[in-house]
Amino acid sequence: MMDGNHKSYDFDASLCRLDEILNQPSGSFEETKSLPERDKLTFTNGFYAFCTALFVDVRDSSNLPSQYKRPRLAKIYRAFISETVAILNSDYYVREINIVGDCVWAVYNTPNTTDINDVFSLACRLNALENVLNVKMSKKGYTTPIHFGIGLSYGRALMIKTGYKGSGINDVVYMGDVVNQAAHLASRGGKANGFYGRTDRIHMDGDFHLNLNEDNTGLTRVVQSYPPAIYSSNAYNIKMMDWANDNAP
Repeated sequence: MMDGNHKSYDFDASLCRLDEILNQPSGSFEETKSLPERDKLTFTNGFYAFCTALFVDVRDSSNLPSQYKRPRLAKIYRAFISETVAILNSDYYVREINIVGDCVWAVYNTPNTTDINDVFSLACRLNALENVLNVKMSKKGYTTPIHFGIGLSYGRALMIKTGYKGSGINDVVYMGDVVNQAAHLASRGGKANGFYGRTDRIHMDGDFHLNLNEDNTGLTRVVQSYPPAIYSSNAYNIKMMDWANDNAP
């Protein structure tokens, strides 16, 4: 999110900025094995690096306004975003956390398979968080529960600095298949599935699944075997889920 700070628009200066950006050499975008620190970014470079993206999306969110008035709806989203961010931010290798509407997503620097397994553990906490939050909501009289979709993807992303040069308004943007794929996978999680209830909350692509250790692989199942391969899981954090089960009304 970028805070505005009014500055008159100069069309001639805009033309110069456009030429400066579009004339940048391709060599200024460097391929790396891991995501660099933010301070290495300028308005003229970029890094193409391996990383893991994790998306969390509230399912059927368009129906929630018909169930709750705005003050209660605001509390639901504040609670969801507060604790989702707390979990996403708990990993040492977190690089970026973004909030977009009812979706929260993060990018992690995962050069080693152990790092990827750590991100899977975050997804398991988020899975249990749905139950914890619904227990809390139920005790406060919220009769309609919320549901999560969680997407995990491993691959390359282009990391660039964007914004209005010289204004102080700028941000880091992650572009590429890994980010888009995680968002797509999140849309498959926790989805109403007729007589079968809901789909597994956690969905991941084949590259992420390939890097899981044996124990975590055993917690997944194949959803789609043909390319692109997709796997799912309903694995959860035991302590959090035990609390939810023990305190359920």
